[in-house]
Amino acid sequence: MAGWICLVTGAGGFLGQRIVHLLVEEKDLQEIRALDKVFSPELREEFSKLQSKIKLTILEGDILDEQCLKKACQDTSVIIHTASIIDVMDVVHRETIMNVNLKGTQLLLEACVQASVPIFIYTSTIEVAGPNSYREIIQNGHEDEHLESTWTASYPYSKKLAEKAVLAANGWALKNGGTLHTCALRPMYIYGEGSIFLYNQIYQALRNNGIIKQSSKFSIVNPVYVGNVAWAHILASRTLQDPKKAPRVGGQFYYISDDTPHQSYDNLNYSLSKEWGFSLDSRMSLPLFLEYWLAFLLEIVSFLLSPIYKYRPPFTRHTVTLLNSVFTFSYKKAQRDLGYEPLFSWEEAKQKTMEWIGSIVKEHKKSLKTKTH
Repeated sequence: MAGWICLVTGAGGFLGQRIVHLLVEEKDLQEIRALDKVFSPELREEFSKLQSKIKLTILEGDILDEQCLKKACQDTSVIIHTASIIDVMDVVHRETIMNVNLKGTQLLLEACVQASVPIFIYTSTIEVAGPNSYREIIQNGHEDEHLESTWTASYPYSKKLAEKAVLAANGWALKNGGTLHTCALRPMYIYGEGSIFLYNQIYQALRNNGIIKQSSKFSIVNPVYVGNVAWAHILASRTLQDPKKAPRVGGQFYYISDDTPHQSYDNLNYSLSKEWGFSLDSRMSLPLFLEYWLAFLLEIVSFLLSPIYKYRPPFTRHTVTLLNSVFTFSYKKAQRDLGYEPLFSWEEAKQKTMEWIGSIVKEHKKSLKTKTH
């Protein structure tokens, strides 16, 4: 596709930034349009350095602003839609999440049709597949199993409906008479430099004498490095631009994992931080079934208090299940259809993430010294 233009929504986010950096190297790419609600001054400066290689247009706007989407989609060839609110703990208001994650995706699909954008790649999540029960074991799961989350929690529910909308749009007629090709990528839990979840774990541990709180010792998962997820999006874009391959990939979803060892979330945090003196909390924890039923009781308390007081339980049945299930997936289908192979090995991903954690530790020590003087 000569002289093509790519729009990346959520380009200021953890994953979106990585996609932008990889896109810079793509053949015949004329322009990258980076859309997000806000860009930090640091990221603006970082993106400005890429201008010597390619035209990079920063668009600050809302995914619910139809005029903004119309402008962003004009003359665009490929849309990579990563923008969403990620809310594992169910803290954000439900209406806000449904609007951004579902309605925003629907509006972008409509703008895509009106602007005759032929390719739409959606960043979904492993949470659209579950886990639905900590008793259920899924190891090296695959797409043919058609697993689906039954939770009504805002985040997995909104992402599930948005993914369905994207895949159902495959084959839509575009305004110019062309055909829309869509696909969705379902990454595992994403780690790496800049991960807000990992940052929060490390920051809390620093305030707790370097002890990492254990909340997921019963899980077995296969996290994926952010650079490899970004790479999968690049390969999906290349494949959908190939007229011979697009019909096979259009309307499909793909699990995206890599060669990170299967382990618990707690062990991942420890593996990435132990070099800096962190350790796992060795205290006894509640048996899993008790924790689950305690979560149920807390949810009941929250419901009963709702008319007079907004009480948010520290954990729910959904989070207990999410953090303590055996839930791993294979990337073989992505390998077969997209030519996906991890760009970064586990050792490379581990080293990069460890160095980033080291910078957080050093910054924390520096701030402590400043306070004592």
